[in-house]
Amino acid sequence: MSSKSLKNSTPREIAIRTAFFIALATEGFLLLILALPPVPFSWWLVLLCGPATFVISYFIVLITLDRYIYRKIKLIYKTIHSQKVSTDIKKEGVDLDQPIIDDVEQEVADWAESQQEQLDQYERFAEYRRRYVGDISHELKTPIFNIQGYLHTLMDHGYDDNKITRSFIKKAAKNVERLQTIVEDLSAISRLESGDLMFDPEPFNIKELAQEVIEELDLKSRQSGITLGFKSGADIGFMVSADRESIRQVLVNLVSNSIKYGNQGGATRFGFYDMESYILCEVADNGIGIPEKHLPHVFDRFYRVDKSRSRQKGGSGLGLSIVKHIMEAHQQTINVRSTPGMGSTFGITLAKA
Repeated sequence: MSSKSLKNSTPREIAIRTAFFIALATEGFLLLILALPPVPFSWWLVLLCGPATFVISYFIVLITLDRYIYRKIKLIYKTIHSQKVSTDIKKEGVDLDQPIIDDVEQEVADWAESQQEQLDQYERFAEYRRRYVGDISHELKTPIFNIQGYLHTLMDHGYDDNKITRSFIKKAAKNVERLQTIVEDLSAISRLESGDLMFDPEPFNIKELAQEVIEELDLKSRQSGITLGFKSGADIGFMVSADRESIRQVLVNLVSNSIKYGNQGGATRFGFYDMESYILCEVADNGIGIPEKHLPHVFDRFYRVDKSRSRQKGGSGLGLSIVKHIMEAHQQTINVRSTPGMGSTFGITLAKA
């Protein structure tokens, strides 16, 4: 009998096979004794002993397997799925017609695989946490260091020169504003991730909202030499259903990014496309573009494609991460395509109203 067939046997099958071998061995022993003269044994006693031994052995083996082996094995793989096993489960009988050893092996293998997946996930979370804490420390350190430098300079040398005093106070205030922006954006992401930020979907015209964003950022775009507007064919306004203020924040962040990374004399345009069950809203520019290797990371926290330009233009480095969280909270998508030197296009989907 192979080990594989024994492993797949049910408790009843194991008891039958074991009892058969015990009965066979008993009869063989009796026949051997009967062959030795003079022994007062009868043939009918040998024939009767075999079946009786089989029946008695069968029940003894079955009870032993049930009470001392299979109940404990069953308890083991039940414990794999629940740390606390109830008294009812402990008292629960074993199905004697099921190959429980095979079931245990599969259960343990599945449990081990699940545990390994959890360990791998914990390692990824730990690495993400280390990187995230490092990024926050780095982002906060720069404005704090600048503020500290300006204040120390004023305390040491600047009181007698009103022009230097005003200049340094202005620079310190700008860094305080940057700190405030970082803290507010971190708070917004935290609320989005925890689900504490509630959305109130309502029907609205996406083109009218885009026009409001254009008017809001008109001065900023003029200062950067970038024009804002709509693509040809985007004259029709589509009705969508979403939280209007949060989508406003999404569009403001996308347009602000296009201005930040745009070229003098460039343009940023809105486009709208009917995709049957939803509307695709695109924000396209002809700015510096994003290299392909950076595209998978543009929505990561504090990720900057051009670090020097981004810091010079200000911002927390969390804008696109907030955008992604808002769209995911709406159960919608955001994507980006870009070519260096030609510009970038960010697209979001919104449910039709």
